[in-house]
Amino acid sequence: MHDLTLCLIQSDLYWENKAKNLTLFEQKIQNAPDSDLIILPEMFTTGFSMAPSNFAEKMDGPSVHWLKSMAKKKGSCIIGSLIIEEDGKYFNRLVAMQKNGEYVFYDKRHLFSLAGEEKQYQAGNKKTQLFLKGWSIDLFICYDLRFPVWCRNKKADLMIFVANWPAKRQEAWKSLLLARSIENQCYVAGLNRYGNDGNGFYHSGNSSVHDPEGKAIASINDCEDIIQCTLSKSFLENTRKKFPFHLDADSFKLYEE
Repeated sequence: MHDLTLCLIQSDLYWENKAKNLTLFEQKIQNAPDSDLIILPEMFTTGFSMAPSNFAEKMDGPSVHWLKSMAKKKGSCIIGSLIIEEDGKYFNRLVAMQKNGEYVFYDKRHLFSLAGEEKQYQAGNKKTQLFLKGWSIDLFICYDLRFPVWCRNKKADLMIFVANWPAKRQEAWKSLLLARSIENQCYVAGLNRYGNDGNGFYHSGNSSVHDPEGKAIASINDCEDIIQCTLSKSFLENTRKKFPFHLDADSFKLYEE
């Protein structure tokens, strides 16, 4: 059984300025403690922009190449979402880049209609799992957190949510991260941005990691910060063995309409 070390980088973002954000996170990653997995915020290159035509890149574009370079230099898997264009459609895409250059990606399923995200972006329709050091990791983006049916699992060891979640709804953010960990009996890591975006919305961060019993084992308050924590595979498996609640869960299959 291998433990897994996470590093969460809670940071302000330069609004719609990819060059400055890549420089910012290059410095932060270089200064971060060595970890198996480094997590960056949702749309870490631009902030939560509704102008994808101005900032979208292909999967062979400079930001994905940057992720590949940084993962190799740091010797860590690095994940974060950015704006990707594919076949004339725009996606809020979470890329998980491993140190050997291999990657998986997840397209945000639930688009935030309150901000008109569904008018600018194409919704994803598939879950994505990252396999790292014997861990099965489910990847999600921000608004997905509100939809437990989409998040429900019986196999994932860790669920990761990257976000631009405004401070005015911080209690929902904190409560739902806790709920997802308890109901799925798995680790949950939620990494939110900090600071004001270009629309004047303030983000207080409140990033955290919860264990399979719901206990917060790491958290960041209202500030820019970097935290590291280690997840125990043996604790996860012993918790599920001692309290096999998953055996009593309802069976269902999520169909696309």
